[in-house]
Amino acid sequence: MGRPTQWLSLLLLLLLPGPLPVAGMEAAAFPHLGESSQPPPRACPPRCSCPRVDTVDCDGLDLRVFPDNITRAAQHLSLQNNQLQELPYNELSRLSGLRTLNLHNNLISSEGLPDEAFESLTQLQHIYVAHNKLSVAPQFLPRSLRVADLAANQVIEIFPLTFGEKPALRSVYLHNNQLSNAGLPPDAFRGSEAIATLSLSNNRLSYLPPSLPPSLERLHLQNNLISKVPRGALSRQTQLRELYLQHNQLTDSGLDATTFSKLHSLEYLDLSHNQLTTVPAGLPRTLAILHLGRNRIQQVEAARLHGARGLRYLLLQHNQLGSSGLPAGALRPLRGLHTLHLYGNGLDRVPPALPRRLRALVLPHNHVAALGARDLAATPGLTELNLAYNRLASARVHHRAFRRLRALRSLDLAGNQLTRLPMGLPTGLRTLQLQRNQLRMLEPEPLAGLDQLRELSLAHNRLRVGDIGPGTWHELQALQVRHRLVNHTVPRAPPSLCLPCHVPNILVSW
Repeated sequence: MGRPTQWLSLLLLLLLPGPLPVAGMEAAAFPHLGESSQPPPRACPPRCSCPRVDTVDCDGLDLRVFPDNITRAAQHLSLQNNQLQELPYNELSRLSGLRTLNLHNNLISSEGLPDEAFESLTQLQHIYVAHNKLSVAPQFLPRSLRVADLAANQVIEIFPLTFGEKPALRSVYLHNNQLSNAGLPPDAFRGSEAIATLSLSNNRLSYLPPSLPPSLERLHLQNNLISKVPRGALSRQTQLRELYLQHNQLTDSGLDATTFSKLHSLEYLDLSHNQLTTVPAGLPRTLAILHLGRNRIQQVEAARLHGARGLRYLLLQHNQLGSSGLPAGALRPLRGLHTLHLYGNGLDRVPPALPRRLRALVLPHNHVAALGARDLAATPGLTELNLAYNRLASARVHHRAFRRLRALRSLDLAGNQLTRLPMGLPTGLRTLQLQRNQLRMLEPEPLAGLDQLRELSLAHNRLRVGDIGPGTWHELQALQVRHRLVNHTVPRAPPSLCLPCHVPNILVSW
């Protein structure tokens, strides 16, 4: 038998039936011709990525049309940073399992968003439609929502079921729209008793909206046209911790003694950039930070601060306190006050009888011309003192002015009229700012004992190389940064002429 016989035997062998299956076992499944043993690839829209079976990411693809082959299993869909103008209802209605829908930064208008667009998305928890072209909010959003972001549109109106009747809703972002009080219905948040964060900043509200959720913890209302907080508008928000009302048109008559009195959890209150002439009354005991900068406050009364005894930071910069606006004892109720900002108030002296536990006193850009022996004696715990850009002259700075400030670590005297270093500087100083004065000499005595000084700024004075006395740098072993000593009009001299070469850890800048 030759080769044809061998081929015939092989063919017969291949055509014979296999062994009968053994009882209790299933026949092995083999793929048919043309099939792969690997699972079929998941459907994914062109150019998009689908890292998981429930995730479709079509971010930044310049899409103009909603993809039509998104898997029904999708739970997280990102279409942000495209050029979509509308959402087709028939495509959205297929995606009933969606939990996250990100449409941020598209061109979607209210006309391109049908009223029933989201009615089938019964599991949706996060929706992001910020930076689009919506003129009105969707009339209906799913009851399952937790986060809704409609910021940076052109929204002038929302509806009762846009954010109402959402028991799981925690955060609502509506900032940078064109909402007026007329576009915000009184029942806008009814049935949504879990909202903790509400952002309505940069809109056109003229008064604080009524019927806000009692569950609020953070309320952003800055950059509106608010001139009044209606009586009782904040009476139920007992969990509110942060309230932002800066950059509005609030006046004293727009607030009353009950405006903030029920906010028993309030810690941060920003009323800066308004038109207040007095500190608001009825501040809660829990308040830790009060920002009143850029108002028209002319006087601070102790009676207005009695309720806010827990205050730690009081910011009063750029008001009109003048020489009599902060009388002795005005801050006495604030025994735990840590920081006091009084920048740009026209003060002609350090305010008397400041809280003893004060740690930071910030007084730049005032008219303080003298420091007496006891002007700072009431605040021995100060660690930071800023008197920059006042009118201090060496002859009117008492040699004992700083003696009691043993905890002082930072002293800023820049931009004054000092001709020599002050005497009696605290030995614990680490930073001393003296730039832009009229210093004509450096002597070792004022610097004696400052062995912890790390930064000494002397730029833009009238010092010349020969004005630095011998031994001036001897005890400044920790000094790390020392700015240029000489004015730019003085001829440049090599560093070796101004500093002994053996002084360690000093960086000389010329």
